[in-house]
Amino acid sequence: MATKNKWWGRSLNVDLRRCDPYLVKDSRAMAEFVPKLCRLINMKRRGPVRLQRFGRGNLQGWSLMQFIETSSITAHFDEKGNRAFIDIFSCKAFNPQIAAAFCRKYFRARSMAVHVEERQ
Repeated sequence: MATKNKWWGRSLNVDLRRCDPYLVKDSRAMAEFVPKLCRLINMKRRGPVRLQRFGRGNLQGWSLMQFIETSSITAHFDEKGNRAFIDIFSCKAFNPQIAAAFCRKYFRARSMAVHVEERQ
């Protein structure tokens, strides 16, 4: 657990740009993404993936939320800009580089920005 790592939780923010336009609009692809990510980073899901589409015009897209035993995974998808913003927070250690690389590959992003913070 995180206590032996001297932090309470790890926060990973993955900003994906120039994603596959089909994938940032496909709720089924988003729902399938979550269990694959959880298996990869060894997180146990709690309940179903929650998906909802919000906005209109240039601010339209899907948002998802998945509780995990050690916190949550959230994501927001920009349909007009073909972008995805994925956040993982967990008090259980996970490899942020592996998680970020998976996100990029899954949504076929051409570029990515990653920020990791160890929360005290």
